[in-house]
Amino acid sequence: MTAATYDASDVGHSPEGDLLEAFLALHTPKGFKAELIEGEIVVTPPPDGNHEAVFGRISRQVFRLSDGDITLAGNKGLNVPGGKFIPDMTFAMEGAFDEQPPWMEPRGLLMVVEVTSSNPGRDREAKRLGYAAAEIPLYLLVDRQRREVVLYSHPEKGDYSGTHIVPVGDPLPLPKPFGFDLATDRLI
Repeated sequence: MTAATYDASDVGHSPEGDLLEAFLALHTPKGFKAELIEGEIVVTPPPDGNHEAVFGRISRQVFRLSDGDITLAGNKGLNVPGGKFIPDMTFAMEGAFDEQPPWMEPRGLLMVVEVTSSNPGRDREAKRLGYAAAEIPLYLLVDRQRREVVLYSHPEKGDYSGTHIVPVGDPLPLPKPFGFDLATDRLI
């Protein structure tokens, strides 16, 4: 899977929301997603089957084992400092997505999840910093290239101050309202 990157200055000089919407309308093939990350429009093809299997395995664990009334959105557009991101998974308390626009403010979210694909550096750095700046409490990164699962927590001063890394196969404790150990053995 390969992501195409477009410099925002090549597309036009309008507010980022208008720019992304105009680009989506003109240049994004059906089924692809487009994000604005640090001033660049990034277009990503549909994920591979292994990527989607990870999505299913995490969501089943969350719904089966969590302590709270949690809901899930896949590919929900978020306005974050540094752009417009579309995490692979976004968890929130029930009702948080009700009546939200396509690009919502990240209030009331519990955790975002990214599963690395063709450009893992963007997930490791730019997205981590954007989610932390938006004060999303938890960022779970399934790093398929490094064969590890990383939980970033405690956003402060534009980054996460907590980092818990486990190799695939080791359990990863998720704090409340999740309140269980995520089984990572089948995430890659």
